[in-house]
Amino acid sequence: MLLWILVSVIIVSLLAFIGIFFLALRETFLNKILLVLVALASGALLGGAFFHLIPESLELGIEKVSLFIIIGILAFFILEKVLHWRHCHKGKCEVHTFTYSILLGDALHNFTDGLIIAAAYFANATLGISATIAIILHEIPQEIGDFGVLLYGGFSKKKALFYNFLSALAAFLGALVGYFLGSSFNATYLLPFAAGGFIYIAVSDLIPELFKKGKMSEFLFHVLFIVVGLSLMWLLACGCL
Repeated sequence: MLLWILVSVIIVSLLAFIGIFFLALRETFLNKILLVLVALASGALLGGAFFHLIPESLELGIEKVSLFIIIGILAFFILEKVLHWRHCHKGKCEVHTFTYSILLGDALHNFTDGLIIAAAYFANATLGISATIAIILHEIPQEIGDFGVLLYGGFSKKKALFYNFLSALAAFLGALVGYFLGSSFNATYLLPFAAGGFIYIAVSDLIPELFKKGKMSEFLFHVLFIVVGLSLMWLLACGCL
């Protein structure tokens, strides 16, 4: 069973390299679509939080879920401020601090994905495979958006690929924790915490970046891609895709 779990996690982790398709794009064209990817990531993060992570954690009770969402928002706010003070105190940041926040949020998400895969395989192989496919489907739009955000935040293409893959490796840790600890480790508490992080990143960091373009046509285009990101996550949550 451990082999099946690890193979599934490897497949999911390789999605971090989906950004490799952007390497062949010209710099001028890539710069034009970066804010579109930021908009897509905003929708995917909000959709991931409200359509996936929060509903999956409701077994804890609405009071605990609400508490951990708020803790997640505050934790990511503090993290971003600490990173800003540490890396930007001498002047303008070459890399936006929200890039590190999104990597941490993604790592937490990947950790829980690994736990979910392990738990599903404990039930039966069919459920494990189904869970893996579901995770792959909801990771694709988020990974595309995240890669665009890292580029927009100041990372080079190679650095964005490398750090995105590092955050994906958290799925292995989650899978191993799920396999060896089994039911003694309740990872459900991580779900609303990660949701709080996703909400904070989307609302505080990414969406405000979209206001920097003044044309109404561009604004409407960005709103469209936020809706696309949300719609993809909703369709995956309801099993319509």
